[in-house]
Amino acid sequence: MNDFEVPEGIDVLRVFCGPDGRHGNPLGVVRDGRRYPGNDARQALARQLGFSETVFVDDPERGTVDIRTPGLRLPFAGHPLVGAAWLLDLEVLELPVGDVFARQDGEFTWITARPEWAPPRALEQYATAAEIEALTEPPPGEGWLYVWAWEDEAAGRVRARAFPRRTDTGRTDTARTDTRGSRSGGTGAGTVAGTGADAGGIEEDEATGAAAMLLSARLGRALNITQGRGSQILTAPAPDGTVEVGGRVLLARAGLRR
Repeated sequence: MNDFEVPEGIDVLRVFCGPDGRHGNPLGVVRDGRRYPGNDARQALARQLGFSETVFVDDPERGTVDIRTPGLRLPFAGHPLVGAAWLLDLEVLELPVGDVFARQDGEFTWITARPEWAPPRALEQYATAAEIEALTEPPPGEGWLYVWAWEDEAAGRVRARAFPRRTDTGRTDTARTDTRGSRSGGTGAGTVAGTGADAGGIEEDEATGAAAMLLSARLGRALNITQGRGSQILTAPAPDGTVEVGGRVLLARAGLRR
């Protein structure tokens, strides 16, 4: 099946779309998680869909969600939470790591989370945005890499790209990953905190909320990030150490209902 030929009852979103409504990271959302009870059923569906993440909604009123990659269950991820908050109009999402608060502001959906909930990412600054654009393949090395450069430092505008850089064995650190290919443009967190990335066979992530959050926390300032082919991610650190991550979400395919 192609990117948007999915089973009945599953919505497909594009998260962190650009100003023109293009690009963004595809996300599958199962509104009624009871249809896929148990770990095996959920992992099987996540593998079948092939998106970098699929969200199972277990309690839409409380905002209890379960995030899966094709190979792993995640305690936290960026773009799945922005997408789920937009689709379900949620103010709070309940996760194993803690409550994630969400808000709508015009065309943008925002979540507030703690940087320490995100998995470790190597953040490497390049001298110019042109160097970022010129990359034709992942930089050499192993492990998850987020390369970035200032487009306009005074305005907080950043150009970035993200590379999971899986090893030949399908491992980037200590976590076993799935070697099947992903149909997504990118991931949100895409890994379990403290372990290697479940890259799903992709070379480059289109839009990565967790890495954007880490960069904003490191720099201590709000950012307007253009990532991948043209996705847009906004960030805003707060005095309490949390970081807001926001972007546009569009419905690519509505789940059919009987």
